[in-house]
Amino acid sequence: MIENVAIDGSSSNGNRTRRTRRTRMTGKERREQLLDVGRTLFAEKGFEGTSVEEIAAKAGVSKPVVYEHFGGKEGLYAVVVDREMRSLLDMVTGALTAGHPRELLEQAAFALLDYIERYTDGFRILVRDSPVAQSTGTFASLISDIATQVEDILGLEFKARGFDPKLAPLYAQALVGMVALTGQWWLDVRKPQKAEVAAHLVNLAWHGLDGLEPKPRLVGHRKD
Repeated sequence: MIENVAIDGSSSNGNRTRRTRRTRMTGKERREQLLDVGRTLFAEKGFEGTSVEEIAAKAGVSKPVVYEHFGGKEGLYAVVVDREMRSLLDMVTGALTAGHPRELLEQAAFALLDYIERYTDGFRILVRDSPVAQSTGTFASLISDIATQVEDILGLEFKARGFDPKLAPLYAQALVGMVALTGQWWLDVRKPQKAEVAAHLVNLAWHGLDGLEPKPRLVGHRKD
């Protein structure tokens, strides 16, 4: 961002005047500024509701500057989404440190809720449907990526309990999806407290796993 720095001077009649000196951003600084501005606007208005003109105006630059750095609104949006996805994935995978499966569930739930609490704008962007990418950059693909991280953990647990470890991916998707969708709801209501939300999520997931049937059967008439 261009900063205005005041410099005192004196006129011929003794009156003090003020002029300004402008400090220009480096290319890297400008890029980061545009990303911050875009992130805020995309979270507030979504992709379709945000224009290049608005991004440029908020950053105090002309439209060509946005195109120069990102090629347009789509390019800026794609970088914002990619950064948020990597941040959330890093938080989840970094949290999975315990050895006991139940504590791992707690850590995963807390990691997602921590991200929502600290990076609310980023999560709002991720839960919107991405108009830019077909197979990446969507909330569904993010959930799939996180679930992949816990497949191995569930696979080992299944094997130890005598269940088919090949079903671990299915259960990983189900568990992560449950936590993520609950987190999406909690994003707006923020009740109850984070720790209580995590406790209830783990309660449902763990006691469901604890009473898991090796070969579940349908009790209704439909079998297909």
